[in-house]
Amino acid sequence: MKNTYGTSVAVTIFGESHGEYIGAVIDGLAPGIAVDNDYINHMLLLRRPDGKISTPRKEKDELKIVSGVINGKTTGTPITILIPNEDTKSADYSSMITIARPSHADYTAECKYHGFQDSRGGGHFSGRITAALVAAGAICKFALEQKGVYIGTHVKKCAGIYDREFEDYINDIKSLSVKTFAVLDDSKTEEMTNAIIDAAAKGDSVGGVLETAIIGMPAGVGEPWFDSMESQLSHMMFSIPAVKGIEFGKGFEISDMKGSEANDAMKIADGKIVTVTNNNGGINGGITNGMPIVFRTAIKPTPTIFQPQNTVDFKNMTEEILEPKGRHDPAIVHRARIVQDAAAAIVLCDALTIRFGTDWLR
Repeated sequence: MKNTYGTSVAVTIFGESHGEYIGAVIDGLAPGIAVDNDYINHMLLLRRPDGKISTPRKEKDELKIVSGVINGKTTGTPITILIPNEDTKSADYSSMITIARPSHADYTAECKYHGFQDSRGGGHFSGRITAALVAAGAICKFALEQKGVYIGTHVKKCAGIYDREFEDYINDIKSLSVKTFAVLDDSKTEEMTNAIIDAAAKGDSVGGVLETAIIGMPAGVGEPWFDSMESQLSHMMFSIPAVKGIEFGKGFEISDMKGSEANDAMKIADGKIVTVTNNNGGINGGITNGMPIVFRTAIKPTPTIFQPQNTVDFKNMTEEILEPKGRHDPAIVHRARIVQDAAAAIVLCDALTIRFGTDWLR
């Protein structure tokens, strides 16, 4: 029943999709770290629904920080964030309490919580809870930027349409931070958007791939074996609803290379040790090497579609045809990118404070 990630900097998320509040508690951040409410609200804005390519549900996300921050600085005690749920329509789910929606957590939640779970709108499994994760991650991400560590995620692929690669990391990352639809090649926005709208018109949904780049990470962070940097990031990324795969650097493509092609040759540039290529994605032996950390996640299509689907009633043990109701996204990949930024920031804050001490972020 654990809902907490982290060792030195720990984040707990709580709440349900149609409950009174969702929220997060951040424990372990040093005192004196700046907290910028405008920065948090901007990240929450980038997670919100966007027109025809998102759910019609509209939440203001008017968060309150009720502990751990005074005069814009952390106190060193737990930070508690509350975000109210206001635009809920629980009646849409009243007839589906025991009907398992395909590829949702309805059946597995029943197996684990024995019918005591809040099933409205997906309850604690809903993507709505990622707003709390984004708010907590925004505090961590802002702290990292004050130390020169930057994170940016773009929609690498959506509905089979590809965005360009990262080129100028710092400028690309900064450009993504202000885009509601995060692609590096702006000409792809309309093409991807139209593909999402087309799927929605057919009662269907689409998935995609998110690619994240992290720059400014010092070399030497992470552990070999069980707490490798890849392990920690993967652990957190798979906590984001709809993530079904992850790869670092060249990822699965590296398996088709020869060693002479895959190895990252090394050199000295401006007094620093760097690699000529970055096929390993900035990590060797589970430890950062100072190069950009690059990874990609596979985002599945939104499981709720407006087409009849075969399913079961797990209480009455009958086979049923599901005709979904409610308000749902025809794609979540464009909204999930800021969640991926926030989640990565939490991982990095934890790893950096383990390596250098809690005051390093101050």
